[in-house]
Amino acid sequence: MTARQRLARQQAQLLRALLAGERPPPGFPAERLRTEAAALRAKRRRITEALRPDLAERLGERYRPLFEAYAAAHPRAEGTSARQDAENFAAWLETRRRPRWWRRNRSR
Repeated sequence: MTARQRLARQQAQLLRALLAGERPPPGFPAERLRTEAAALRAKRRRITEALRPDLAERLGERYRPLFEAYAAAHPRAEGTSARQDAENFAAWLETRRRPRWWRRNRSR
């Protein structure tokens, strides 16, 4: 394996550690990566809230924990836009058991 291939493999492993919760590559401090991963999830949550404020408004205090659960189970796929990610979150919410008021007030 060439140096370039090793570097590419480490970079991919680093991205998976940051975005999908996988183990970090050797030589990277796990605690620091967890902190960075949390910051990236928070940024993703804020962007989703900006794109779909209706979701945050309807969910209120439940928005953050629900988004965290969604993000943990659904790392953002390569090539997925922020808008599509927000729509995927909305669709994920629909698959979960939501109270009647949620279904009644689905419109944006």
